[in-house]
Amino acid sequence: MEDSLARRRFSDRLVSRGGAWISLGVVLIVMVGLFGLFGSAKAPARNAAAPVDSESTRAAELLQQFPGADTQSVLIVATRADGDALTLAQLAELEAFAPSLTGAADGAVNGPVNGPLVSDDGGAALLVTPITAGEDNTANAATVAALRDAVAADGPKDLTLQVTGGPAFGADIAGAFAGADFTLLLVTILIVAILLIITYRSPVLWLVPLIVVALADGLAGRMTAAAGAAWDLQFDAGIISVLVFGAGTNYALLLISRYREELLLTDDHRSALSTAWRKTAPAILASNLTVVVALLTLVLAVIPGTHGLGISSAIGLLIALAAVLFALPPVLAICGRKLFWPFIPKPGAQATQGRAWRAIAARVMRRPAGSLIAGLALLAIMAAGLFGTSVGLDQAAKFRVESESAAGLESLSAHFPPGEAQPIWVVAKSDAAREVVTAAQDLPGVVRAHPAGATDDGALTKVMVTSEYTPSSPESLAQIDALRAAVHAVPGADAVVGGAVATDADARAGNQRDLLLIAPLVLAVSFLVLLVLLRSLVAPVLLLLVNLASAVAAIGAGSWLSRILFGQEALDLQVPLLAFLFLVALGIDYTIFLVHRARSEAEQHGTREGMVHAVAHTGGVITSAGIVLAGVFAALGVLPLVTLGQLGLIVGIGVLVDTLVVRTVVVPAIFGLVGDRIWWPGKLRARV
Repeated sequence: MEDSLARRRFSDRLVSRGGAWISLGVVLIVMVGLFGLFGSAKAPARNAAAPVDSESTRAAELLQQFPGADTQSVLIVATRADGDALTLAQLAELEAFAPSLTGAADGAVNGPVNGPLVSDDGGAALLVTPITAGEDNTANAATVAALRDAVAADGPKDLTLQVTGGPAFGADIAGAFAGADFTLLLVTILIVAILLIITYRSPVLWLVPLIVVALADGLAGRMTAAAGAAWDLQFDAGIISVLVFGAGTNYALLLISRYREELLLTDDHRSALSTAWRKTAPAILASNLTVVVALLTLVLAVIPGTHGLGISSAIGLLIALAAVLFALPPVLAICGRKLFWPFIPKPGAQATQGRAWRAIAARVMRRPAGSLIAGLALLAIMAAGLFGTSVGLDQAAKFRVESESAAGLESLSAHFPPGEAQPIWVVAKSDAAREVVTAAQDLPGVVRAHPAGATDDGALTKVMVTSEYTPSSPESLAQIDALRAAVHAVPGADAVVGGAVATDADARAGNQRDLLLIAPLVLAVSFLVLLVLLRSLVAPVLLLLVNLASAVAAIGAGSWLSRILFGQEALDLQVPLLAFLFLVALGIDYTIFLVHRARSEAEQHGTREGMVHAVAHTGGVITSAGIVLAGVFAALGVLPLVTLGQLGLIVGIGVLVDTLVVRTVVVPAIFGLVGDRIWWPGKLRARV
């Protein structure tokens, strides 16, 4: 009672005539102060794929000790447009052209160009061009662009020259993402604006939650960047923006929907808003904390990008929560009932509210078994898409946009051993370097292995191993395991295996480890929140099982559509874990919105009838919230990274199915079958 009284006093003051202005002023002062404090923060640009303690990471650190560690090789692939073998005259042109590249790109080409190296079939030639690498992909982009300009201007005109290799791939990635964050923000705001206008049917009301959530997103971007810089976190800012907009809009929809409902019961809009705040705040808080705690389990992840995403996303969602609970109500109170124009809710009009949702829920209650079987059958069909799904994309398949580096790699692989573009590096003690080379050469699929330099003190030697397998193919990944076993067995070598393919192998192992660890923790967090909120054992178990089935179904359907519609033969490494996390955590949001209301209604009408009332009152807002969230995640598809596109597709499908099928049919059917026993061992309070 004391908590309820304190909450009533707080909500009354928050939206009172003078209190609303004071509250809004305090919120604005705090936000301006935080914007000023964190406005210049920038998050680290790195996004390491493999765990920090993996063998490939250790190898990369050792490679930095060798002379010329800041030098990387860019590959220029020369082919004929007709596919025929290069003539002696064309090779002579290439040989004459190669020296002109030394010193190109404002001096970034820091040594003589090696080549032309001619393929065995004579169909391609290779110029190996050393460049001084920058700190990140963006720094390399200018160098690669200048080198491409030099190649286009002075290279042989009768040959197709493509600049590829590791630095070129990185430069193309940076180019593809240039302006992408702004595009994502613009598309996200547009989607939210359109859906809010449709939901509220008002030319004015949609602006209020959109502005509040947009301010929260701006503040979240700065605070997460500061956290990233302070704690050396790596994360994708686009995902955080989508989460803040999606969750913040959902919370606003729930609050405003209840506000409209209360306006139908009273002439005092401030009293209605105060009541709506008290009735929805527990559900909003519970759903937010569920997602936040679930996201914080990512701190246990070994993949740096996944690890950093947990803390940064949690910060963003807490800011969204504060904005909706403390900034939105004062604005609504100041604007009053007229915000809903032209469909201003007035007392006495509540008879038409939720009629369609009530009819659906009543029909489900009349035949709960059939409804449950139909809903579960749909989920099973969707989950069947998991058959044939594989995980792990090669480098060229990770980006939707076409790039010269990817095209160059295809040309290179058609004429040279595919592993030529991404050699494997072995670092070992120099005393055992010869034995390491012998061990590597004896392995199947190794084209060549040879020493490629030593440290200044002569203690370590790096060995370059060229594979005949396509990088990141199953044969290539298996070869990494075989190579590691072979060189680890060399006495006294202390050899470590690195390079792009080894990094990919370690990233796959790390992501698998993260999924097996974090997925159960996310389920445990969701169960505990439902346990505390519903004070029941039966309901949390059943609801979590349904949520799990819905998440698996969405991943299955999304992976199938990725293959069929977009030709993406596999999910990227981080997609299964992040999709599962978002589907379970965000799905619990809608469970909380519905079942929290169902328990309240059950105390007056009984469990079955109470669920009908709950669906009638929340069906519209949950559906609106689900469509908004699905649309926001769909905005990730504008980014060139396949990982984000797949994540947006899977989560979007999952949210829609969760909203339209699980919360509308499956959950009510379960309550209809189980009845009052759903609350065991708790009991409902005496019915009024």
